[in-house]
Amino acid sequence: MIEVEVAYALPDVQVIIPVKVNADATVEDAIQHSGILGNHPEINLDTDKVGIFGKLAKKGAHLRAGDRVEIYRRLIADPKEVRRKRAAEGKQKKDGAKESRKNTDGG
Repeated sequence: MIEVEVAYALPDVQVIIPVKVNADATVEDAIQHSGILGNHPEINLDTDKVGIFGKLAKKGAHLRAGDRVEIYRRLIADPKEVRRKRAAEGKQKKDGAKESRKNTDGG
């Protein structure tokens, strides 16, 4: 038997469950044995990504003692779109500041 952790983070709380599994256990085995699926029905192992210590892993990946299995939530917003929007807002502010200086400099 080896001891691993199963972690799942929500916006306001992080759940970490220590689990003892067989030495040949997989990521999916640890998740199933942790009981986390019963407490968090929003987790869908068919669509949600999983990892070990912050690196994506397949559900069939074998674990080593001390590993932390992580279940990742789906993103609410597309990170590329958020960056694009933030960059556009920053450009508008910058252009507005230039225009404001132009008016105060008389020119």
